[in-house]
Amino acid sequence: MTNLIKKYWLFISVFLLAAIATLSLWPAEHLPQVPGSDKTHHFISYGALMFPVALRKPQYWLWITLGFAGFSGAIELIQPYVNRYGEWLDLAANVAGLACGIMLAQIIEYFTAGNTK
Repeated sequence: MTNLIKKYWLFISVFLLAAIATLSLWPAEHLPQVPGSDKTHHFISYGALMFPVALRKPQYWLWITLGFAGFSGAIELIQPYVNRYGEWLDLAANVAGLACGIMLAQIIEYFTAGNTK
Protein backbone atom coordinates (compact mmCIF):
# COMPACT_ATOMS: atom_id res chain seq x y z
CA MET A 1 0.00 0.00 0.00
CA THR A 2 2.83 2.42 0.81
CA ASN A 3 4.29 1.88 -2.66
CA LEU A 4 0.95 2.86 -4.20
CA ILE A 5 0.81 6.03 -2.09
CA LYS A 6 4.41 6.87 -3.03
CA LYS A 7 3.63 6.35 -6.72
CA TYR A 8 0.51 8.55 -6.74
CA TRP A 9 1.52 11.01 -4.01
CA LEU A 10 1.09 14.07 -6.24
CA PHE A 11 -2.41 13.10 -7.41
CA ILE A 12 -3.48 12.27 -3.86
CA SER A 13 -2.07 15.53 -2.51
CA VAL A 14 -3.69 17.70 -5.17
CA PHE A 15 -7.03 15.94 -4.67
CA LEU A 16 -6.88 16.42 -0.89
CA LEU A 17 -5.78 20.05 -1.28
CA ALA A 18 -8.77 20.73 -3.55
CA ALA A 19 -11.13 18.92 -1.16
CA ILE A 20 -9.82 20.87 1.83
CA ALA A 21 -10.14 24.19 -0.03
CA THR A 22 -13.67 23.38 -1.16
CA LEU A 23 -14.88 22.23 2.25
CA SER A 24 -13.11 25.07 4.07
CA LEU A 25 -14.63 27.76 1.87
CA TRP A 26 -18.13 26.26 1.57
CA PRO A 27 -20.70 28.56 3.24
CA ALA A 28 -21.37 27.43 6.83
CA GLU A 29 -25.16 27.17 6.52
CA HIS A 30 -24.79 24.39 3.93
CA LEU A 31 -22.36 22.18 5.86
CA PRO A 32 -23.61 18.79 7.03
CA GLN A 33 -23.32 17.81 10.67
CA VAL A 34 -20.52 15.30 11.20
CA PRO A 35 -19.30 13.71 14.44
CA GLY A 36 -16.18 15.04 16.12
CA SER A 37 -14.91 18.51 16.86
CA ASP A 38 -13.93 21.10 14.30
CA LYS A 39 -10.30 20.99 15.46
CA THR A 40 -10.22 17.21 15.05
CA HIS A 41 -11.41 17.57 11.47
CA HIS A 42 -8.67 20.12 10.77
CA PHE A 43 -6.04 17.91 12.38
CA ILE A 44 -7.05 14.79 10.43
CA SER A 45 -7.43 16.51 7.07
CA TYR A 46 -4.02 18.20 7.19
CA GLY A 47 -2.40 15.03 8.52
CA ALA A 48 -3.88 13.17 5.55
CA LEU A 49 -2.68 15.93 3.21
CA MET A 50 0.88 15.73 4.52
CA PHE A 51 1.17 11.95 4.74
CA PRO A 52 1.69 11.11 1.02
CA VAL A 53 4.27 13.90 0.63
CA ALA A 54 6.15 12.84 3.76
CA LEU A 55 6.06 9.20 2.68
CA ARG A 56 7.39 9.94 -0.81
CA LYS A 57 9.70 12.80 0.25
CA PRO A 58 10.16 14.54 -3.10
CA GLN A 59 13.17 16.81 -3.46
CA TYR A 60 11.51 19.92 -2.00
CA TRP A 61 9.18 18.24 0.50
CA LEU A 62 10.02 20.66 3.32
CA TRP A 63 9.06 23.58 1.08
CA ILE A 64 5.84 21.77 0.23
CA THR A 65 5.18 21.46 3.96
CA LEU A 66 5.67 25.20 4.43
CA GLY A 67 3.39 25.76 1.44
CA PHE A 68 0.68 23.64 3.07
CA ALA A 69 1.04 25.67 6.29
CA GLY A 70 0.80 28.91 4.29
CA PHE A 71 -2.22 27.56 2.41
CA SER A 72 -3.82 26.78 5.77
CA GLY A 73 -3.23 30.33 6.99
CA ALA A 74 -4.62 31.78 3.77
CA ILE A 75 -7.77 29.69 4.12
CA GLU A 76 -8.27 30.99 7.66
CA LEU A 77 -7.89 34.58 6.42
CA ILE A 78 -10.33 34.07 3.53
CA GLN A 79 -13.05 32.26 5.50
CA PRO A 80 -14.70 35.38 7.01
CA TYR A 81 -15.40 36.59 3.46
CA VAL A 82 -17.39 33.44 2.59
CA ASN A 83 -19.66 33.34 5.65
CA ARG A 84 -17.27 31.16 7.70
CA TYR A 85 -15.15 31.75 10.77
CA GLY A 86 -11.39 31.98 10.50
CA GLU A 87 -9.76 30.83 13.74
CA TRP A 88 -6.12 30.77 14.76
CA LEU A 89 -6.75 27.57 16.71
CA ASP A 90 -7.79 25.97 13.41
CA LEU A 91 -4.41 26.97 12.01
CA ALA A 92 -2.72 25.40 15.04
CA ALA A 93 -4.69 22.17 14.51
CA ASN A 94 -3.72 22.21 10.83
CA VAL A 95 -0.02 22.60 11.59
CA ALA A 96 -0.22 19.89 14.25
CA GLY A 97 -1.85 17.65 11.64
CA LEU A 98 0.99 18.37 9.21
CA ALA A 99 3.54 17.44 11.88
CA CYS A 100 1.71 14.22 12.73
CA GLY A 101 1.44 13.32 9.04
CA ILE A 102 5.23 13.57 8.85
CA MET A 103 5.72 11.53 12.03
CA LEU A 104 3.29 8.83 10.87
CA ALA A 105 5.10 8.54 7.54
CA GLN A 106 8.44 8.22 9.33
CA ILE A 107 7.09 5.53 11.65
CA ILE A 108 5.67 3.55 8.74
CA GLU A 109 8.95 3.92 6.82
CA TYR A 110 10.88 2.69 9.85
CA PHE A 111 8.77 -0.45 10.24
CA THR A 112 8.52 -1.25 6.53
CA ALA A 113 12.08 -0.41 5.47
CA GLY A 114 13.07 -4.04 4.99
CA ASN A 115 9.71 -5.16 3.63
CA THR A 116 9.56 -3.37 0.25
CA LYS A 117 8.52 -5.55 -2.66
